[in-house]
Amino acid sequence: MSDTDLFGGQAVKRQGTGGHQSARMESDVWLTPPFILHALGAFDLDPCAPADRPWDMAARHFTRKDNGLVQPWCGRVWCNPPYGREVDRWLRRLRQHGDGIALIFARTETEYFFDEIWPHADALLFIEGRLHFHKPDGRRAKTNAGAPSVLIAYGPRNCDALRAASEGAIRGQYIDLRLLRRAA
Repeated sequence: MSDTDLFGGQAVKRQGTGGHQSARMESDVWLTPPFILHALGAFDLDPCAPADRPWDMAARHFTRKDNGLVQPWCGRVWCNPPYGREVDRWLRRLRQHGDGIALIFARTETEYFFDEIWPHADALLFIEGRLHFHKPDGRRAKTNAGAPSVLIAYGPRNCDALRAASEGAIRGQYIDLRLLRRAA
């Protein structure tokens, strides 16, 4: 899909997401709330993990220093990518890997959503409300993320994990994109 779409006779650029950012931000590291990780089960790899973390997101971690985008990925991947201009690169890599779950803002109008998620993801779980991420020391942020979030599954076992989580620990709307594609 191109960088622009015609909308109302005008070309409109679809922008990517911003980060969990503010002028007073102490850190750009925002950790996944533990209840989400517990609800989804064990992961083998987190390719974009913070260097200092109060809990592990997976059995193995790559940090910014390791550059998880260029490392080999194996097993079931957890991906809470840096929320900025490179979200699409992380989602593309996860799609190519084909076995994992990503957590991003639910910016369904963005180019990366149209390129990497709508045509390729297997399932989505739109999370009810807005998450409170955690700071690098483990404390829950006082304010919410400022935007809705979605979990994106690639691979059948990750679809099963999202569906089970939506029936229990994570309130939200589960959508099986595989079924929608078959019905179309």
